[in-house]
Amino acid sequence: MTDRPVLAVEELTVTLGTRSGSARAVAGVDWSVHPGRTLALVGESGSGKTMSVLAATGLAPRTARVTGRVRLLGEELTALDPRRRRQLRGRHVGFVFQDPMTSLNPVLTVGRQVTEACEEHLGMSRRQARDRAVELLELVGIPSAARRVDDHPHQFSGGMRQRVVIAMALACDPALLIADEPTTALDVTTQAQIVELVAGLQRRLGTAVVWITHDLGVVAGVADTVAVMYGGRIVEQGPVDAVFAAPGHPYTRALLAARPRPGGAGDDLPAIPGAPPSPLELPAGCAFWPRCPVRGDARCEHELPPLTPVGPDHRVRSFYRTGEDR
Repeated sequence: MTDRPVLAVEELTVTLGTRSGSARAVAGVDWSVHPGRTLALVGESGSGKTMSVLAATGLAPRTARVTGRVRLLGEELTALDPRRRRQLRGRHVGFVFQDPMTSLNPVLTVGRQVTEACEEHLGMSRRQARDRAVELLELVGIPSAARRVDDHPHQFSGGMRQRVVIAMALACDPALLIADEPTTALDVTTQAQIVELVAGLQRRLGTAVVWITHDLGVVAGVADTVAVMYGGRIVEQGPVDAVFAAPGHPYTRALLAARPRPGGAGDDLPAIPGAPPSPLELPAGCAFWPRCPVRGDARCEHELPPLTPVGPDHRVRSFYRTGEDR
């Protein structure tokens, strides 16, 4: 594995202009992902995980003010003009979003939707691109791909549509695949199939993957490293095994405790009280402090804890050592 990450962000901050004022969606985030590896960004809705990826790839809303450094394959994206950034993103980054029906054009055949990127970024002829589309549909497990390449999205099941979206994302042999909650709209059996499909393709192609999710069960199965986000910041980051074995931040521990367990009763599932903070009213200190089950030190309320090393490549945004109560 090369030492150079496929995508690296440093001090990434995203501020959104709203009618109610400036909302800080992401604040000083650092993360990177290497070839053949998977980084999972984990957190509740509104934690900043999706916005950090959109901003890193130049897809943040027009009202967003983005600062920090972003490097894709060693090239500084923030220094590029929009046309060059679009070319680089289209050629080297593939996207798989949550609902395949919103990613697919209902009036175009699935083959045409796969071939567009091949023609635009790889310079293929229409015939070459069609052959490539059949190859990709076969790669992602679409039966009778040569025939189904001319079908429309409504002729596929939800799981098969998501496979088509993955084929589209892989059309240009991207160095990076971004999967934003790609299994949420699917049934449990299909979810498992999609997770295994992406993992198998990664082993075969050596693609780097950023997997955005709130499902820690998925994280355990696919990721090498994990970054837990809350209130626009990373509160814990490290190898998956280390974070699961010794979660250092109370928010990470609460997320792990809230996982359904085989044989457990539904009413025994712990919940995190309260709600995530508004990006319009983030506190000066730890954003999780109002919901923290072990809070007791006013320092956390008024002073932002640093990301402190607690093990090899394992860092926690806390004034306390891993697992230590206040």
